[in-house]
Amino acid sequence: MAGGGAQRITRIAGTPVPMRGHDIDTDRIIPARFLRSIRFEGLEAHVFEDDRTALADAGTPHPFDQPQYQGASVLLANANFGCGSSREHAPQALQRWGIQACIAESFSEIFLGNSTALGLPCATATPEAVDQLLRAAEAEPGSAMTLDLEALTVQAGDRVVEVAMAPAVREALLSGTWDATGLLLDQFDDVRAVAAKLPYVTGF
Repeated sequence: MAGGGAQRITRIAGTPVPMRGHDIDTDRIIPARFLRSIRFEGLEAHVFEDDRTALADAGTPHPFDQPQYQGASVLLANANFGCGSSREHAPQALQRWGIQACIAESFSEIFLGNSTALGLPCATATPEAVDQLLRAAEAEPGSAMTLDLEALTVQAGDRVVEVAMAPAVREALLSGTWDATGLLLDQFDDVRAVAAKLPYVTGF
């Protein structure tokens, strides 16, 4: 554990769930009608709700509904995942469903920031590498996949592909400093001491 109570995240191992398609936005990840509460409990039940309903009606179950991907912890996607409105509910819903890491060609900057604040690593890879991982997940459902933040690689069976991550984001995850709120609470006496010296806080 790091100062502030946040866990150092060095490696995520689990099974993958493939989410093919570019520009999967936050409204698709968690539709706006489920954002009425300031609490996040229960969001996992509604992740990709509209997409899942539409595909079920068409007779093609969504990956999040397919039995071979239940319990998956690594989400695979294409380009610009998490675009659209800047709702922190989107990574919250994914994480509460069980996703512990996301690998895609690219991510929306705001989605990336919101995910990092939750300790949800988001790594990028080339389109060719992502396609390899997607094919592996579809051909061998339930097979292990490991994201190594120190080596910046993803291993799926005998396949090893390189991934990338912004240095500051990677360092925050590796050092356990990704939880800014936790860091403040852990040193709250220092926060009070600084606040006591600020005239716009004390009124003097």
